[in-house]
Amino acid sequence: MMERSVNNELRGRLTKDGIRIYDSADFSGMHAAGALAARILDEVAPYVQVGQTTEAIDKAITDMVEAAGAKSATIGYKGYQHASCISVNHVVCHGIPSAKTLKDGDILNIDVTVIVDGWFGDTSRMYVAGKLPRKAERLIQVTHDALMKGIEMVRPGNTFGDIGHAIQSYVEAHRMSVVRDFCGHGLGRVFHAPPNVLHYGRPGTGALLEEGMFFTIEPMVNLGRPETKTLADDWTAVTRDKSLSAQFEHSVGVTSDGCDIFTLSPSGRFHPTYD
Repeated sequence: MMERSVNNELRGRLTKDGIRIYDSADFSGMHAAGALAARILDEVAPYVQVGQTTEAIDKAITDMVEAAGAKSATIGYKGYQHASCISVNHVVCHGIPSAKTLKDGDILNIDVTVIVDGWFGDTSRMYVAGKLPRKAERLIQVTHDALMKGIEMVRPGNTFGDIGHAIQSYVEAHRMSVVRDFCGHGLGRVFHAPPNVLHYGRPGTGALLEEGMFFTIEPMVNLGRPETKTLADDWTAVTRDKSLSAQFEHSVGVTSDGCDIFTLSPSGRFHPTYD
């Protein structure tokens, strides 16, 4: 399976920056994978409750992936053994599901990547257990809107620096910080590929966007400072100052005149407070 995926990835051409350009027919594969990942995140929402464990949420996600006849991209990836990353409160990303229960007011990011017919669908969004605290609500809103500001910059002729600048300037205008230690990435028939999609930067810098590029945009925003540290498990990244962190992620493709979002929520619930 790994060798076949790599061989499929060699189709098409690479830019001078090593970024894969996919054919128009490949968009349908990404839509199928992205739609499943997004549907799973819709369907797991009722499991996010006070007193629930994150390992129970992950078990539900594992069952949903299997029921769909798909595969989890994260189970077995560099030794990881779960179908999701679940990052609670000050965990920035790569939180490992555990027996710890959710408390009232906890916020969490759930990140899922599935493989459908060789295509990778990668998305994450925020959830809340119980009543959403005001400061967390503001953080979630700014992070969501920053992602959308970045997506607005996705069109041929713009640069990856334009995406990063749109996100960074919006976040910092709200006196929050963008995490520098993690970034978005190219994907398609592989999980991770060039480019690195930074969520900060200067306009007009970085590689030019071209039709047929597939990548994720997934800003991580902290209420406090941007610095992170990785715990002893070599996965869990947390804010150094213990401030709250939030993240939203879409997988997108560059079209002839803009952007195609592969991971839109089927029920319109990408944002946790939208009904």
